[in-house]
Amino acid sequence: MVALSRFDDNPCHARHFKPPPCAPVIRGTAAEEALETGRTRVLVTAALFVLLFAVIAGRLFDVMILGGGIEAPRAGQRPIPLPSRAPIVDREGRLVATSLKGVALYADPREIRHPADVARELARALPGASPEHFAQELSQSGTFVWLKRFLSPREEARVNDLGVPGLDFLPAERRFYPYGPLLAHAVGYVNIDDKGLAGVEGGLNRDLLGRRQPLQLSIDVRLQYILHHELRRVAQEFTAKAAAGLIMNVNTGEILALVSLPDFDPNHLDAPDPDFPKATLKDRLFDRATLGSYEIGSIFKVFTMAMALDSGTVTMASRFDATNPIHIGGFTITDYHGKHRPLSVPEIFAYSSNIGAAKIALACGARLQQEYLRRFGLLTQPTLELPEVGSPHYPRDWRPINVMTIAFGNGISDTLLQLARAASALVNGGILRPATLLKVPPGYAPQGRRVISEETSLRIRKLLRLVVEYGTGQFAEAPGYVVGGKTGTAERVERGAYARHSLRSSFLGVFPMEDPQYLILTMFDQPHGNKKSHGFATAGWVAAPATRRIVERIAPLLGVAPVDEKSPAVAGALAIASLKGKGIAPY
Repeated sequence: MVALSRFDDNPCHARHFKPPPCAPVIRGTAAEEALETGRTRVLVTAALFVLLFAVIAGRLFDVMILGGGIEAPRAGQRPIPLPSRAPIVDREGRLVATSLKGVALYADPREIRHPADVARELARALPGASPEHFAQELSQSGTFVWLKRFLSPREEARVNDLGVPGLDFLPAERRFYPYGPLLAHAVGYVNIDDKGLAGVEGGLNRDLLGRRQPLQLSIDVRLQYILHHELRRVAQEFTAKAAAGLIMNVNTGEILALVSLPDFDPNHLDAPDPDFPKATLKDRLFDRATLGSYEIGSIFKVFTMAMALDSGTVTMASRFDATNPIHIGGFTITDYHGKHRPLSVPEIFAYSSNIGAAKIALACGARLQQEYLRRFGLLTQPTLELPEVGSPHYPRDWRPINVMTIAFGNGISDTLLQLARAASALVNGGILRPATLLKVPPGYAPQGRRVISEETSLRIRKLLRLVVEYGTGQFAEAPGYVVGGKTGTAERVERGAYARHSLRSSFLGVFPMEDPQYLILTMFDQPHGNKKSHGFATAGWVAAPATRRIVERIAPLLGVAPVDEKSPAVAGALAIASLKGKGIAPY
């Protein structure tokens, strides 16, 4: 028998048999409840830690792998910056619009203890800002206010140096236009939230958002500057109220320059136009080249001639009596400096005879006139990559009086964009193509549709050249560049009637006429005659000389070399057979 120690007296410590319970377990005691509560708390705490680490791990995965941004405090109260906009460049790659990186300044008014003092400090740090404006914003009851939507790095440093609690920054961008007003209406501008509102910025707003590659325009900054400069020069010289113009490639529909005056600086919309001090912001924002619809006057005769020749209604040898005015329905149609004799078709065009054009249109009839004008795109709204595109206006009831007045550009209104596009088709061989502000790949001609025959197109070229050689457009002659064109002087409609001494003077120019490449269309609103023009404010004195200077300046840039206009090749290509041996008397 094995002896037991004193500890062995307790049966619980026996080695050779299963001991009974040391003590009875009593259910429902306070100790057991405390144990269960502790165990539950440990489990809940562990679950919360696991959830917390899962959230952190998920956020780290989003930031580091998926590229998500870090949410700022009170993010629901702050506007989220829009995606970056692509830069815009001209056809040669010159930057005309870009987005600058910076910061936006905001404040939590609750943390600003002395709003007036902070406002004065901010005004000193940000020259041009108003302390009153800052004080008003900082005194608001909300938790977030914008103080300035864009700060340069230098301005950010000055504000940061103030060390004012409650002021903070957010990443921001600002659209910048290096050429200021030069391309105002073509490129357009954005609002404070970086949304395009006008020009290409507005028309192609969605295309510019998030785009990686620059958007390349058809505009050439060099040509834009020349057109802009000459339009301003003439507007000042003849004290015109406004002016507009464009340069177009007649074979591709590309707009190489587009100007509307008065204009604006997209970097500072409130800045006035120094050459048009009375112009309001509304006047400066209005695009007269693409949105304004005007009675253009005798330029419209080119479409009348194209219709009549293409339809076979007349030939270059046809003659119409322009001896006496036409009286119809209480109206009288007369010629400005008329010849008062029968005129051939080339003479009617060169001398810009309203009587002759009206009789040609009557010979064609209303139905044919509408058919061709619709074919030329002059009765429908055109398309372009900007929102400022106007619509034509024409009579609902097309009566004989309408047929006659529309023949010489009265009673119908079109935009300069429409007129340039249609005229391009008349000289490029007869193909109407859409106008565009985007660069077309070299050697590519956008698809178009035939509106007149090649033979008719050649006849129109000859007539346009005749106007500059002998007719109303002689001041547009640029020696060596074979310019053709058509003058247009229209009386403005004021209070429902034509104002005899309130004019709109325009000129349609094309060069070189033996192989047309470029079209220039200019318009001056309410010019006033001066001593140099002998008091005249008509297109031949106002717009035609401007076209000559524009051609002489842009031709070398476009690679158009001067030629001998009297050479058999050039003269023969533009000779009018019906005038051979007869000639034509200068206007």
